[in-house]
Amino acid sequence: MKSKVAAGVLAILLGCFGVHKFYLGKIGMGILYLLFCWTGIPSIIGLIEGILYLTKSDEEWDRQYNSKF
Repeated sequence: MKSKVAAGVLAILLGCFGVHKFYLGKIGMGILYLLFCWTGIPSIIGLIEGILYLTKSDEEWDRQYNSKF
């Protein structure tokens, strides 16, 4: 079960390297963040994603990241 607080903090602090994407199981996106980390763009996107993760409701978070298909 993925924690939205952990994902949000990882995105804000280590978003440049895509650590939050690896945590959420999105390996391809994590590699993409790693490839472009030298540009600084993943840092900005990671900050925005971290804020979005932390403001998302628990129900929406569970539906999107913790649901078993």
